[in-house]
Amino acid sequence: MASQTILVIGAGDYTGGAVARRFAREGYVACLTRRHGDKLAPLVEQIRADGGQAHAFGSDARREEQVAGLFERIERDIGPIEVCVYNVGGNVRFPILETTARVYFKVWEMCALGAFLAGREAAKHMLKRGRGTIIFTGATASLRGAAGYAAFAGGKHAKRALAQSMARELGPKGIHVAHVVIDGGIDTAFIRESRPDIYEARKSADALLQPDAIAETYWQIHKQPRTAWTFETDLRPWSETW
Repeated sequence: MASQTILVIGAGDYTGGAVARRFAREGYVACLTRRHGDKLAPLVEQIRADGGQAHAFGSDARREEQVAGLFERIERDIGPIEVCVYNVGGNVRFPILETTARVYFKVWEMCALGAFLAGREAAKHMLKRGRGTIIFTGATASLRGAAGYAAFAGGKHAKRALAQSMARELGPKGIHVAHVVIDGGIDTAFIRESRPDIYEARKSADALLQPDAIAETYWQIHKQPRTAWTFETDLRPWSETW
């Protein structure tokens, strides 16, 4: 029997990588993709060193032919995709008068179009088996806009609407679709460099979201019995104001 597989689209160094490692520990083959696949080498090595299986792919989540080809290749050569996690970011901050059409469109592609392509392709294969889990990573911007985040909030709102529609359509057919709102700063190099104010204000080591803790929630969502499926959950550190 072919190995069960998780596909993490947007498998970066933090949340996506943590999700891949968590599932790999449970015996899932971790298929990882980002636009520049060579950057995934350290993550693949770490998973294999821990006794898991992992494969890296370079693909652009905004390109239909690349997304479709990726799913076909994994299903054919590695195993059935039981879990698909769409974790592509797109967080940019520009005043509205400085938000160009190019910026807005690119963020929409990353947040909304890519999620649609991944979700559709995942559903295409999962429906044949009558089972599977699709998880979309959201953000505070999925629920409300803020000054400077017109592009990001627009894209994240669209992704949430996509997830809602897919959950309503695919749930009765055995596919669990979930949306996770990451409401707070994640302990990453990006936050350290771009928002030093957050680090300065929060002295405690656990005052930011930890990727491994986020990954644990993704695993629990996947393992939920269908009698009590979660569609949406929000994660934030204890220190977050909300």
